[in-house]
Amino acid sequence: MSAIRQSVEISRRPEDVFSYLTDTSHMPEWQESALSVTPAGGGPTGGLGSRVMVTRQMGRRRMPMTMEMSEYDPPRRFRMDGIDGPVRGHVQGTVEPIGDGERSRVTLDLDFESHGIGKVLVPLMVRPHVKKELPKNEQHLKDILEARP
Repeated sequence: MSAIRQSVEISRRPEDVFSYLTDTSHMPEWQESALSVTPAGGGPTGGLGSRVMVTRQMGRRRMPMTMEMSEYDPPRRFRMDGIDGPVRGHVQGTVEPIGDGERSRVTLDLDFESHGIGKVLVPLMVRPHVKKELPKNEQHLKDILEARP
């Protein structure tokens, strides 16, 4: 299956957008299913190689997963990869300047790797949930960033 892709234009500079997107503590603010995010692994808390434990609500299930920042190229690209659990998300984000550089286009590509029960969960529950949630999340992201001074 192919990745789920969604883009949104935000009236903020790419540096501001990238900084907010890659600060994982903000995930529960703009992602509906993200319940909590805590640093993991004792390594760096931001940038390349940093790891966080993300707990998501999918239907009635709470799904904890460890995510690692595997690409970090400010203010343009980042990638976070799930490294454990039955459903491992892979998120690639790009932030492109628009016009005079005071606006940005954010594109998020999400794909999933499944193990064990995840082979059933991904097509039946996870992908349909993400297809509905991602446009809402990007709208939340836009609303939050455009409201900030």
